[in-house]
Amino acid sequence: MPNYTLKQIQTFIEVARERSVSKAAKRLFVTQPAVSMQLRQLEDAFGLALVEPSGRNIQLTQAGEEFLTHAIAALGQLKNLEAVMAEHVGLKKGRIELAVVSTAKYFVPMLLVRFARLLPGIEVKLQIDNRENILGMLSRNEVDLVIMGRSPTHLDCEATAFSTNPMAIVCAPDHALSRRKHGAFELLRDCGFVVREQGSGTRAAMERLFAQHEVPLNVVMEMPSNETIKQAVMAGMGLSFLSLRTVRHELAAGHLAMVGISGMPIVGQWYVTHLRQNRLSPAAQAFKDFLIEQGGPLIESWA
Repeated sequence: MPNYTLKQIQTFIEVARERSVSKAAKRLFVTQPAVSMQLRQLEDAFGLALVEPSGRNIQLTQAGEEFLTHAIAALGQLKNLEAVMAEHVGLKKGRIELAVVSTAKYFVPMLLVRFARLLPGIEVKLQIDNRENILGMLSRNEVDLVIMGRSPTHLDCEATAFSTNPMAIVCAPDHALSRRKHGAFELLRDCGFVVREQGSGTRAAMERLFAQHEVPLNVVMEMPSNETIKQAVMAGMGLSFLSLRTVRHELAAGHLAMVGISGMPIVGQWYVTHLRQNRLSPAAQAFKDFLIEQGGPLIESWA
């Protein structure tokens, strides 16, 4: 049997996902030579090339593509093995791989603190990214649970709503629309918008909303951070469409204003999601139950 390690497989999967040794090294918090060494040792173990240069990046060989498919499946089975073994330990200790979309970072830390008070022996590893990248982690079985604003339709997942997610148009307090109440959506036709990047769930929800009303979306700036967007809107760069969970304090302080458009805010849901085929560990199941039972009221009081 070839002599290879779990660390080498995990490194290969990260390189395959990023199509770059340097980007994989950043995500793994190691040096590029360390990643290259892990790849080389894995290829030596099997006696064939799994990756090859492609301009400044890399691409998988045919063998690499097949290896990736089986490696992801193998890691999924290892997660199930860990879940089975964790049942023998119970809830005295455990580890949860949790991924959340970036908008959820405004309330998830508070939830983790409350959960830790109940079950202090459980460690949570948290990853924050946009919806597109989070779905990639979920599909590759890299995380146990995901918190997102809309459940995926292309994956066989179990998604349970645990809190509301109201979304609305916001503007600077001195903007002409800040004094509007129950205005028509058509009023937004000539307004410029500061928006999240492609791959963001908030961006996708915004585009669906404008398409539904047959109003073109005039993008003046694209930004990957809700915090930067809030500053841009306060400075008068444009309007934006954001989850009200992210702007509660700015609205209360008068730094931002909500535009009064009929039918808004739109109230979505926050979901805790996992692959249906996966067996949740006692720790992951406990956190899921905690979100369903207590998440909604805690978020309402916090954000």
